[in-house]
Amino acid sequence: MYFMRHWSVCHSRQLKKIYEVIERLLTRLYPVISKFGYERAEIPVFAVEKTIKGLLLDSQNCGQCIVGSTGMSCPRNCPKLLRNGPCGGVRTDGMCEVLPAMTCVWVLAWQGNKQMTDTEYPIQVVQPAIDNRLRGSSAWLREVRRRAGETGLEI
Repeated sequence: MYFMRHWSVCHSRQLKKIYEVIERLLTRLYPVISKFGYERAEIPVFAVEKTIKGLLLDSQNCGQCIVGSTGMSCPRNCPKLLRNGPCGGVRTDGMCEVLPAMTCVWVLAWQGNKQMTDTEYPIQVVQPAIDNRLRGSSAWLREVRRRAGETGLEI
């Protein structure tokens, strides 16, 4: 998984484009998903999402994915679970303070963010705190529902 984490950061621009295709597809399927029922759609969609993001990103399935803003580096892989940047304990060689054999998740995030775009850096946007009640649910479906104008999607 650690190798794939690095691979995904190096290929973040391409992965972002693939995600945009998936998001457009799910957005087009929104009327079908809403008729089918969000709760029933959650199980198969989350299974696919968990498999893909687990393999490629070593995703921790928080249900509030921001890898599009963090260079395809899942911030939940940070041993301190920081969502808005490094802890300040990043070693001078870019390695993690807590796990010295691991490259800091936020060093990878910045590298991936630079790969994704030439003009803007979404990594600089402060993200809201994690709502742990959403852990193990589909971030993809939540985003599609948000784009469709649904409200009250916290749980």
